[in-house]
This record gives sequence, structure tokens and C-alpha cells, in this order.
Amino acid sequence: MRYLLILLTMLTPAARADDTKPFNPADYPPAVQKALRYANEECDSQGGGAVAFAPDTVRKIDLTGDGRDDYIVDFRDTKCGDHEGTYCGTGGCVLDILVTQPDGSVRAVFEGYVRSYTVVAPPMKRGAARTVRFDLHGSYCGGFGAQACVKEKAITAKPFEFKKP
Repeated sequence: MRYLLILLTMLTPAARADDTKPFNPADYPPAVQKALRYANEECDSQGGGAVAFAPDTVRKIDLTGDGRDDYIVDFRDTKCGDHEGTYCGTGGCVLDILVTQPDGSVRAVFEGYVRSYTVVAPPMKRGAARTVRFDLHGSYCGGFGAQACVKEKAITAKPFEFKKP
């Protein structure tokens, strides 16, 4: 029994180390890597230095209901050296949504600033697209910055954008 406890004690730190694996853009398809390169390009343009991605920068989730992984790239917690606000402003933070096509390629369907987003519970109908609720800058609803502006969109392979009235 004592040997078992020693073995478990030795393996526990190794298991924890795997859980905190650093973020690696190479773990994702080329289209997602391209979206992530934006962070480097923007940081370089501002003289900010090294980019640090949060572990949850990329979220894999089937949004279109086709059984394939789609991707949400959220720059909310991405750091550009010591520069504050590189990826966020009064309109929110940069968010990209990319969907996987039937041929396995991945393409962007949304690129924009959002204050926050929520993926609505999966639809009851199998194979149906999931809806995302976006909290946007008030100007997208005809108001001004601080006003609430919530829009919902079912995510498909068709690109979309939010327009100001």
C-alpha cells in the first residue's frame, strides 16, 4: 500500500502539468492560426513586444450542428507586452468565429468587437445550428456606447456582420 501511495504522489504533479499546458497556436487549423497571427501583427504595430495568449483564447465547439468542431477566437485576455487595450476598447474585444466546412477546411464567418457572448443551449432539433447571443456596443442598436445592445445569430457557414442603423 505504501508503494502505491508513493507512486500516486509521483504521478500527480505530472498530471497537473499536462492540465496547464501552455497555449500553442500550432494546435489549431491554419485558418485559426491566421486569426491568431492578427494578435502578433497588431502588437508589433503598436511596439508592444511579445503576445501572451490566455489558455482559453480558442474555444472548440460545434456551432453549425454538423458534428464538426468550429472555433471561437476570443482576444479578451490576450496580452500585448505591457500595452493595455490592444485587443479591446469601448466596443468590446476582438472576437472571431470560424466554422469547419464539409471538406475539412475552416473559414471565418465573423470578425468584430463584442463586449461578451454566450452560446445558447443546444437546439432540440439534432443537426440544427446553435445560436450565439452577442452583447454589442450600444450604437449597433441605434443608441450609444453604454446602452445595452443584444443581438442573436444562429451560426451557419454563411459569413455575417452587425451593422449600425
